[in-house]
Amino acid sequence: MSAAILLSSLFAGFLYVISPGPAVLALVGIGAARGRGAAAKFVGGHLAGDTLWCGLAVFALIGAHVLDARLFDTLAIFCGLYLGWLGFKGVTATSAKAADDVIGERPLQRGILFGLTNPKSYPVALAMFTALLANDADRLGFAAMPPLMAAAFVGFLAADIVLVWVVGTPLMRRLYLSHAVWIIRATGALFLFFAASTLWEAGRRLFGG
Repeated sequence: MSAAILLSSLFAGFLYVISPGPAVLALVGIGAARGRGAAAKFVGGHLAGDTLWCGLAVFALIGAHVLDARLFDTLAIFCGLYLGWLGFKGVTATSAKAADDVIGERPLQRGILFGLTNPKSYPVALAMFTALLANDADRLGFAAMPPLMAAAFVGFLAADIVLVWVVGTPLMRRLYLSHAVWIIRATGALFLFFAASTLWEAGRRLFGG
């Protein structure tokens, strides 16, 4: 397996975790109220959900390719459209909801529950990994799943370290809460870029003859 594929999986894992969403906003609230220790416990628990949903996404991508390459490309088109829809919502955002109060007295357990029960986790993971790995579909098999997930896990950890450090910085916490809309818009623009790339590549393979 090439280093480029592993880097794509690592980057997908990093973006999946660090992109603004309910978990990031909750983490900001935890960091603001309890500091980096509680924030680290929360993201440590949240790794269970990150690993589960991204593992299912990678399994779906590999399974689709093994069954039929056209099925993978069709899946890529639907995921590209979904990622584009998320991107459009991001770039047109006019407000950001306050972080949920999910701290409680046990941030580790709250993180586990938060990660495992978020209904949007799987489609977002599937869209993200499809966007970044679509061009390498012909080189993916089930034997590639362990190294892909190991690379993604490194991405999870890197993003978690960045987030915990950021929310522990008073100035950065204030900046994030004050400019959350612009951060979401920038993320939406990134999603639109990946969506356009996915739709172009998958459409070319399906309809290009």
